[in-house]
Amino acid sequence: MYITADHLRDQVIRPTLKYLGKWTPSSETFLLDAAIDAPDLGLFSARNDGLGLFHITAAQHRDLWDRYLAFNPDMASRVRGLASQRAFLSDPDSELQTNLSYCTAIAWLLYQRAGLAVEDTASEEAVTA
Repeated sequence: MYITADHLRDQVIRPTLKYLGKWTPSSETFLLDAAIDAPDLGLFSARNDGLGLFHITAAQHRDLWDRYLAFNPDMASRVRGLASQRAFLSDPDSELQTNLSYCTAIAWLLYQRAGLAVEDTASEEAVTA
């Protein structure tokens, strides 16, 4: 399967960020750049143990759920809504490899929690008006 940067931006990153209530032009560009140039950003280096588009490790994935989403139930519910019903329960890390929206949401939250995510102060309504 061949995915262009425009397809990734328009069909995965933008809808996922909008679903999370985190979309801005800067956040969209930030995640697209992270997917393309991840080794340069430092958080997700190109390594063999990372999963999915953003090279997220199983340890990072679990840590995000245990130390961040467990204390943010509204966001946890939204993220869980992106995951498949049965596969997530049996092998949550597989969602990072097979579910682009879920992987994108987890990546955004990891970057945001680490203080690396670019966030605009303008609301989505102001940007799209």
